Amino acid sequence: MKPGHGEVLLAEGDPRLSEDAETLIAEFRRQLDEGMWAAVPTTRPGSGRREALLVKAYNDIPEGADRVIFFPRAAGG
Repeated sequence: MKPGHGEVLLAEGDPRLSEDAETLIAEFRRQLDEGMWAAVPTTRPGSGRREALLVKAYNDIPEGADRVIFFPRAAGG
């Protein structure tokens, strides 16, 4: 996270621990219920581009992902 860049930590934990997983799943669902989209940053060696994988369910998050980014849907239609 970069202070001053608008990033806010919503929840953190180890998804392998049941108590942490429950917290992470609940926060994931809360964000989606509020109309946010979720994405997991990805990297391709040598590409130099920022890319992300859109996820619609907690189980879609790739194993080993270190963060999920939530962002608002675009306004309009």
